[in-house]
Amino acid sequence: MTGTAQIRGIGPAVVFTGVHKGYGRAGKTVRAVDGIDLVVERGETVALLGRNGAGKSTTISLLLGLDTPDSGTVRLLGQDPERAVRAGLAGAMLQDGRPIPRVTARELVRFVAALHPRPLPVQETLALAGVTAYADRRIDKLSGGQTQRVRFAVALAGDPELIVLDEPTSALDVEARRALWDSVGRFAERGGTVLFSTHQLEEADRYADRIVVLDRGRIVADGSSEAIGRSVSGGLVSLDHAGRSAAELGSLPGVVRVEMRGGRAHLRSDDPDATVVALAALGAVRNLGVGRATLEDAFLSLTAPPDTTPDAAAPTVTRTGQETV
Repeated sequence: MTGTAQIRGIGPAVVFTGVHKGYGRAGKTVRAVDGIDLVVERGETVALLGRNGAGKSTTISLLLGLDTPDSGTVRLLGQDPERAVRAGLAGAMLQDGRPIPRVTARELVRFVAALHPRPLPVQETLALAGVTAYADRRIDKLSGGQTQRVRFAVALAGDPELIVLDEPTSALDVEARRALWDSVGRFAERGGTVLFSTHQLEEADRYADRIVVLDRGRIVADGSSEAIGRSVSGGLVSLDHAGRSAAELGSLPGVVRVEMRGGRAHLRSDDPDATVVALAALGAVRNLGVGRATLEDAFLSLTAPPDTTPDAAAPTVTRTGQETV
């Protein structure tokens, strides 16, 4: 790790207040962001989770000043987002960005650093991103994981206080993912704020201090992985379904969700004891298991379409202490 803690300002890093953003499609307005209120404190590492179309990319675009809200306000490090980005206070690694080919990593980082008013020294940037070993190789000769770390170095070049990562490990193998997260961790250890979107629940669970779950443009959960997992009441009952239908299992006492995977049935139950007793009454129950709900279970419950669960109510948001679940 290079450098020391660098929380350079006061107040939150990110503030969304009553933000709405819609897009017209086939004569209808789709609410990509539908009344988001969100605060990210300086020094936090926050994961945005949500299914495709949940509003993650639009939220990131609004945060970086790439789009403007229809209503509400967005503040980035106390400033208008576009101004904060121009000042080098925030860096980003977006899904659709590609480094310039036929130049070395060092040349690219040096070029980008020169565009910022107070850049991080190039050698420090390369070290922080884990790129030093191949800094003088052409980018178009690097592996996918190495290229991602070069993109991360570019995001660091302006010496930002906040880094935004949109699906940063998409299509990377396990080793490349771990290397990239090691680099992100070094930035966070210096006091940097990290906001990342991902479809990888394991990444959110392992690397984020806090998880924000988006669904249909709204925040439906906000808290630690443990708190969000606790938001799903009851537990999980699994068994070999032996030809029993989802409808039959879904009618058992306590069952609020049924998922059939291969030869196994996975039941989320508000009353696992009652569910197990009812299963025993059916007879010939094999490989029965009972466990606690996980982050994945909570995510599926919070973001399921309203007509896929027996208790078809839309997800609700309740507050417990400083966490929202």
